[in-house]
Amino acid sequence: MELIEERQTGAEVALGRPPVAKDSVHYSGGSASTVSADLIDQLRVLEEMKSAICGLQARVAVAFDLAQRAEQAETGIPASERGKGVGAQVALARRESPNRGSRLLGLAKALVMEMPRTLAALNSGQLNEWRATLLVKETACLSVEDRAAVDEELAPDTGTFEGKGDKAVIAAAKAAAYRRDPRSVVGRASRAASERTVSLRPAPDTMTYLTALLPVAQGVAVYAALNRAADSARSTGTVESGVRTRGQIMADTLVERVTGTPGGYTGINLDLVMTDRSLFQGDSEPARLRGYGIVPAAWARAAVGGEQVVGGEPAAPNQNDEFDVWLRRLYTAPATGELLATDSKARLFTGRLRRFIEIRDHTCRTPYCDAPIRHIDHIVPWRSGGKTNLANGAGLCEACNHTKEHPGWSTQAVHADVHTLEIRTPTGHSYLSKAPHLPGHRPSRT
Repeated sequence: MELIEERQTGAEVALGRPPVAKDSVHYSGGSASTVSADLIDQLRVLEEMKSAICGLQARVAVAFDLAQRAEQAETGIPASERGKGVGAQVALARRESPNRGSRLLGLAKALVMEMPRTLAALNSGQLNEWRATLLVKETACLSVEDRAAVDEELAPDTGTFEGKGDKAVIAAAKAAAYRRDPRSVVGRASRAASERTVSLRPAPDTMTYLTALLPVAQGVAVYAALNRAADSARSTGTVESGVRTRGQIMADTLVERVTGTPGGYTGINLDLVMTDRSLFQGDSEPARLRGYGIVPAAWARAAVGGEQVVGGEPAAPNQNDEFDVWLRRLYTAPATGELLATDSKARLFTGRLRRFIEIRDHTCRTPYCDAPIRHIDHIVPWRSGGKTNLANGAGLCEACNHTKEHPGWSTQAVHADVHTLEIRTPTGHSYLSKAPHLPGHRPSRT
């Protein structure tokens, strides 16, 4: 890769280099400022460098996978078990979630072992990592031979996709894959229905994205039903014109039909953590809602009071709605905000202990993993004398809980201001995991 001629430009000043006298910046032939031209050149070179680094990361990841498998073979691990936990280590090294790490490892293997021309395009900067990922994804259903043939047919390293966007890359890969093995492509489409799911992720301003991945017929049917409900509400006059938009009516209808209540959470336990000051004294310290995250204090007070809350503000009360709200007290240490205990009765039930840890940890405790908690497991294993208590419990997603059982992985609690774990990987690297700070936390100043 040829580096552009070094000049002192606005970018250099932005990067911390001292500015030079104006007279030292030259222009040629009355053309536009070479400063602007140099900045664009630098952006292009940096983008190409990013792609080249991604290609190098792919080769390093594959080399690491092979090294780990060789080391595991020497220790007598069965062939079927070798390679487990490699993706999680890649994720920690790249500061990514375990799921993302496994996908990055899969991408690396496909590029290095099966798609050399796509890898060459990545190395030269003709493709970025995302578009290389699209090519790998669209050929995943093919055999090794057919995938290599598609890689050769498309020849990304010759500039095939120069100026092409994501949709064009996907279309070309799909067409080439179908020409090679139409049965596999059709089979993948038929298996896609087994991947139907519903997910939830936070959105700004106490909103959330509820996403359903459905077969096309079902998805269209659900959307059509919500559309009909909106048309009916507006045509019968049950909704005052201008009060709610079509989209708002569809959203409200979805909530009511799924939960059975207009407000959406009557009779459903919401785990809300807030300070006594926010609840009783009108303090502005935000609260935290399990499964969502940080919410404004006013929203939390309204929720505890049984009011409907829309867009962060209490909505007008509806006399036809009945809200059953339970208030479970959870106590935090005044100095650190660490969750210490709940109502005394909770200590008598394992189910309450589990909920307590889920509220404290919020999401999977593996660094960079935001997956929902599925397992509560011992930090020091039960077989090694670990106790079943708050200090020795941690919330993990299913994949991370299985990963920690692989040879060479270990976890221990360390003393810190909040519940903290030290995770050690088979290579001897260690990573700290701190439970998220709860409402009322005051950072210590040294």
